[in-house]
This record gives sequence, C-alpha cells and structure tokens, in this order.
Amino acid sequence: MNLAIILDPLESLKTYKDSTYAIMREAHSRGHALFVLEQRELILAEGRVRVHARRLDLIDNDLRWYTLEEPGWHALTDFDVTLMRKDPPFDMEYIYSTYLLELAQAQGARILNRPEAVRDFNEKLSTAKFPQFMPPTLVTRQEDLIRDFIEKHGDIILKPLDAMGGSGVFRIQRHDPNLNVIIETLTQLGARTVMAQRYIPEISQGDKRILLIDGEAVPYALARIPKAGETRGNLAAGGKGVAQPLSDRDREIAAALGPKLREAGLFLVGLDVIGDCLTEINVTSPTGMREIASQTGFDVAGMFVNALERVCS
Repeated sequence: MNLAIILDPLESLKTYKDSTYAIMREAHSRGHALFVLEQRELILAEGRVRVHARRLDLIDNDLRWYTLEEPGWHALTDFDVTLMRKDPPFDMEYIYSTYLLELAQAQGARILNRPEAVRDFNEKLSTAKFPQFMPPTLVTRQEDLIRDFIEKHGDIILKPLDAMGGSGVFRIQRHDPNLNVIIETLTQLGARTVMAQRYIPEISQGDKRILLIDGEAVPYALARIPKAGETRGNLAAGGKGVAQPLSDRDREIAAALGPKLREAGLFLVGLDVIGDCLTEINVTSPTGMREIASQTGFDVAGMFVNALERVCS
C-alpha cells in the first residue's frame, strides 16, 4: 500500500506521544510505503490536484528518526490512500486544502477523513447533530442571551467554536467579577459566535477522549484530568492523561455515533465526553493513540492500520 500523509513539519512531531508517528511506525513495520508532505505542497495545476511529496523511511537513531528521499510531483491518485493529519487551527488555509482534496477525490483519490465531512463537522457545533447526548448548550453572539444562560445554570463554560487544545475556554459563574470582559472578549463585542454549556462537575474525573476507527470504538478512553486549579483537562493545558476502559455510557455514545460518522466519511474521530455528556467531535487530527497503547498495551495504531488495509483492499 502506498500511503500519503499531509502533516505538520516532521521536526515538530513529538514522537513519544504523536498519533501520526504511531500510524506511520505501524504501517512501515508492515512494509507499506510512506510519503509525506506539508499543506503548502498541495496544489492544483492543469486541472489536476498534485502534491510535492517525499518518500519517508523510519530509522532507529537517537538523533534523527527518519530519512527522506528527494521530493517528486505526484497525483493523489498515485496513492492508495491519503491521510489528512494536519493539526488545527481550522483556518481558511485548512478549508482551501479541503477544497483541493475534494477535487482530488472526484478525480479518483481516496482521502481520509473525507474532506467535505471535515468541513461539515465543526468540532464543537457538530455535537448538536446528537442532542440526546449534549449538555444544556447555547450557541450565539448575543450578550443578553449568554447572560440569561448564566443566570439559568449558574455555572457555565464559554468557548470559541474554532480553537483547539482548550484555548480560549472560560468557566464563568453567576457573580463572576470578570463576566463582562470575558463575554466581550470571546464574542469580540458581538462579532463572533461562541458556545456556552452548563458546567459539568465530572470534569474532575477527566475529559475522556474516545477514539473511533472506521466507526468502531477503541475499547479504552484517555481521560484527561485537569491539573490543580484548572478547569480544562486538555493535555495542552497541563492535563494528565489516564487510560481507562470505556464505561457503559461511553459505549452507548460510541455505538450511536460510530455508524453515522463512518457513513459521513469520517474514518478517525475523537469523541470528547465529560461525565455522561458529549462535548466535542474531533475530526481534524485526533490524538491519544500512544498514551492509550503505552498504558494499556492495546495496539491502537494496529487497529487503525488493520482498518486502513480493509478499506484499501
């Protein structure tokens, strides 16, 4: 299998925890050919989507973990599958890439996750497609509605719709002295839509990341537990990742969402669950594989490549 991966610069990957590295290592161990490129190396020329990609070989070396061949131009149809593993931000450049990948798909390339699905599933707002699992939620840019929501629930989370890693997430209580400035800042004085959700106290037990691979749940979640004095469990915000078996509720959510997300063309998805509530559906570059594998022994990357081989067979 020839596998192309669109990703961040190789030198920026933290191999001890990076899920893309785990996927590459597993695919390489099975003899699959790896080609890598950055987002800027995806182009449209003479009506065809092409990429400037390099063949990658993985090595065991303390100073450098890979070697690269000279780059060459390829059509995405030259590969059995292309994985879009570029990290957010999900900005206009990311959206332009999804347009190009959608064109490549129409030309016969296999792209995972499906580019139009990545556009359609805002990682926070797409939870509204499954309201039975959501906490009480408000999406608006209107200050008075946010104030009403705080008055009703007393303790809420307010967050932007386009951030990652817990960036810009605030916990606000009814009599917070910073209430005005938080609302003004996040909504940019009413110019930007935000999401408000009732605060879920079970965050103290972890913000669980549940990985779905081709619609099937990995049997362990990574519970990201906030550090002392912090509301956010995100690892990027200092949370501690603890792998644990899926609860009955976790499995219920995964079973309900898995087939629908698979049908939409979302091959790898990270569901975020706090307590019994679904809070995010991560579709851009979900992580957590290496932490789950190292703590439980379950081969998440192996499950991923098994599914990839089935799809490409």
